[in-house]
Amino acid sequence: MRRSFKFLLRPTAKQAAALAACLEDHRVLYNAALEHRRTAYGKAGVAVRYGDQSADLKHIRADDAGGQGRWSFSSQQATLRRLDKAFAAFFTRVREGRTPGFPRFKGRGWFDTVTWPKDGDGCRWDCQPDHPTVTFVRLQGIGHVRVHRHRPVRGRVKTISVKREGNRWYVILSCDDVPAEPLPQTGAAVGLDMGVASLVTTSEGDHLDNPRHLAASAGRLAAAQRALARKKRGSRRRRKAVARVAALHARVRRQRLDGAHKAALALVRAYGVIVHEDLRIANMTRSASGTIEQSGRNVAAKSGLNRSILDAGWGVFLRVLAYKAESAGRELIAVNPANTSRTCSRCGHCAKDNRLTQARFRCQACGHEAHADVNAAKNILRAGLALRDAAEAA
Repeated sequence: MRRSFKFLLRPTAKQAAALAACLEDHRVLYNAALEHRRTAYGKAGVAVRYGDQSADLKHIRADDAGGQGRWSFSSQQATLRRLDKAFAAFFTRVREGRTPGFPRFKGRGWFDTVTWPKDGDGCRWDCQPDHPTVTFVRLQGIGHVRVHRHRPVRGRVKTISVKREGNRWYVILSCDDVPAEPLPQTGAAVGLDMGVASLVTTSEGDHLDNPRHLAASAGRLAAAQRALARKKRGSRRRRKAVARVAALHARVRRQRLDGAHKAALALVRAYGVIVHEDLRIANMTRSASGTIEQSGRNVAAKSGLNRSILDAGWGVFLRVLAYKAESAGRELIAVNPANTSRTCSRCGHCAKDNRLTQARFRCQACGHEAHADVNAAKNILRAGLALRDAAEAA
């Protein structure tokens, strides 16, 4: 299996300045490569590819030895590949008839990651293995940076990335051949219904609370954003206000991820088969504002619902659950959620009137009453087991 490990870096002041300079030079390289492609196609109709720009990179480094030439050639190639992937995704969206979204220039604050594609080529993880207590990562042009390694790294380190989040720096290791850690089989199966009132409701009637981290920090965020709006653009005080808003959002993001890890781990330990809804969260949280010609309806209500769905962090939870289930040897099944909340889990009758309120379900055919989310979770479990049986029979 491939897994990522993320650790906090502890750079010195000089190393932090070098990391910022490395990030800025890679951002400049990305923007220059994008401008090269735009100009070549706009003026001469020539499509510039990654191979062409990679071949020009050695000349750029030779002409700017004190700038671009300081950093790893491989990391700069990875930045050019990043642009190439952006163009590939753009052309894919064009072919599929979606909103194209042409690749944009990266402003300050919108380019926060540099990647070294191979351990040992411009970088070295655990570059001082004989040190008894501290782990270091060596980065070309920056030096040996101390790492706060809070857990062991498993597998073979494939790529190394450095990411800036606010005032913090992180190193992210992508590792191959990570051994699985299977848990003892329990023989139990569960269905999961995702919600806003409760993050997860199981088919056994358990409810995992939705902590609503963004709502809890809404007051501080609103105050920080009002303070930001009053600052003059380009000023030092505005930069501090921007950092304050980013720090609050980062705290919410870490809280949401921590809660997802704890909830997913509890489920993986208790059940051998886990069935969940195959949610299209991007479609569910699409704006209801409509167009200029035809405005949408209930825009404010839909905006509030979208905010609540995104605050619940369904996507984060399902992503964490997927990789924990894979590592533990659990079976994870995604099913179509259509009509699971309207169908009676006892007799199978499906009608809109079955769900009386957000929490109350009463079947109009057989009179079965239950919590609406528990009833939906039972339908999800039944659908998932049916899919598994059909796959085994095939």
